[in-house]
Amino acid sequence: MGDAVELEVGGRTVRLSSPGKVFFPERGFTKLDVARYYQAVAPGILRALRDRPTTLERYPDGVSGESFFQKRAPKNMPDWIPTAHITFPSGRSADEMCPTEEAAVLWAAQFGTLTFHPWPVRRDDVDSPDELRIDLDPQPGTDYDDAVRAAHELRAVLDEFGGLRGWPKTSGGRGLHVFVPIEPRWTFTQVRRAAIAVGREMERRMPDQVTIKWWKEERGERIFIDYNQTARDRTIASAYSVRPRPNAPVSAPLRWEEVGVAHPADFDIATMPARFAELGDVHADMDDHAFSLDALLELARRDEHEHGLGDLPYPPEYPKMPGEPKRVQPSRAKKGEA
Repeated sequence: MGDAVELEVGGRTVRLSSPGKVFFPERGFTKLDVARYYQAVAPGILRALRDRPTTLERYPDGVSGESFFQKRAPKNMPDWIPTAHITFPSGRSADEMCPTEEAAVLWAAQFGTLTFHPWPVRRDDVDSPDELRIDLDPQPGTDYDDAVRAAHELRAVLDEFGGLRGWPKTSGGRGLHVFVPIEPRWTFTQVRRAAIAVGREMERRMPDQVTIKWWKEERGERIFIDYNQTARDRTIASAYSVRPRPNAPVSAPLRWEEVGVAHPADFDIATMPARFAELGDVHADMDDHAFSLDALLELARRDEHEHGLGDLPYPPEYPKMPGEPKRVQPSRAKKGEA
């Protein structure tokens, strides 16, 4: 696997052991290839991770080996990488790493991290999200082109309700993510409520193409707007993250004019560095904006009071939440079952 190498990034030197270990057998990409990819896009991924509690999705032996999600900061983490204390829905808590330097990304890559999963908060206020994240998830029978159509309608919805602006990116698979920077003055519950309002408005406009149904048996061949990705401790892969698929794709930030032109297969650890060198981080201006959720929360209020549309189910590992409907799939629902 070769002798250890040292990589320079952001004024620090990061040691990489076993650089020749193959991480993506189908294409022959090694651990060093992954680290050099992150070195090439370091300013972009740091922008996406800066000061955010971040869960590491680790593949120490590459995509063919075992993997795990590491939420707690590793004990051997250097003291120049800060942490934030976060609380999970279970009531348990942990200190998670919060990258503030480019070298933190390479340090994590040294331990087999492929995908970075940042919380939508900053370490100085871990209970107030500063991003509304919309996950457009293709269901069986749909594909990326269906997600593209939904994304363009979503763009119109966001603009109509509060003049919101979203920054789109590929998921690294078949879907699309749209992130909206927001003022950090709402709770996770309120941000989730805004995401539900977006999903319901999208359902009204594209009933045959979009769904917000939580139960898979009800979704059909539609794009699922996964509103629960805005719940506490639910995260979405960061921009520029490598995804654990055979072709080593990455979650690629896009400009709106590229949505429907570019394709997820265009972006992997071999192609993204050249794009980044030419264009830089096309989402670099995200942090210059912070929008209000007032219009979406008013839409949610109208949905509830005028149409009887209240809360929706949480993920199964969450405690029962106030106002939540029965958390049981419709085909198995029984009278009185909660």
